Amino acid sequence: MEITVEGKKRAEGSKPNALRRSGLIPANLYGHNGTESIHLTLEAKTVETLLKKASVNNTLIQLNISDLPWRGKALLREVQRHPTKRFPYHLSFFSVAAQDTVEVEVPLHFVGEAPGVKLEGGALDTVLTHIQVRCAPDRIPETLEIDVSNMKMGDVLYLQDLVLPEGVSLVSETNDAVVSVLAPQITPEIIEAQEAAADQEIAAAQAAEAEQKEPQTDAETGG
Repeated sequence: MEITVEGKKRAEGSKPNALRRSGLIPANLYGHNGTESIHLTLEAKTVETLLKKASVNNTLIQLNISDLPWRGKALLREVQRHPTKRFPYHLSFFSVAAQDTVEVEVPLHFVGEAPGVKLEGGALDTVLTHIQVRCAPDRIPETLEIDVSNMKMGDVLYLQDLVLPEGVSLVSETNDAVVSVLAPQITPEIIEAQEAAADQEIAAAQAAEAEQKEPQTDAETGG
């Protein structure tokens, strides 16, 4: 998915809080020219729409700066929010136009039903929900599907087990666990229910035994 965002160069000497009160959100663009940065402003409504569609460090954005001779592809690197009101306070973008590869964070989407859960009563433990990958700017995957349909009780899927799309590689080569199938957890409630069921079975067996031992009447014996 690609999103187009229009921005403007921030006026020299402008105060961030004054900009926010006037409906503008301060932003910075990095990576377009070495260590140089451009100070920008975006319309608050534009930022609101952007954050509904884009994910930090994942979504490719066409960033157009109307009053500068620059436009290009960028990633949304950071969103700073007000500590209490939580509205967007400042955005950071990173230009990828001159980058052969970029490092991005990709969410994991688990598909299929593990036999260890369906047939053996285990629990699927998703250890990781996002991973860092390296790829060309035009090959950024929105999500990565992880198929768990062959996982049995006790199975663990590690980072190095993942099948990644062509041109996408792991940033970290560590063999961290991604997802596993855990044995059923025995909680106090389960133990109590098991004990109650066992007590009922014992009581039923004792009642049946007592009934067999009761003396028979003359009518019952035919006397």
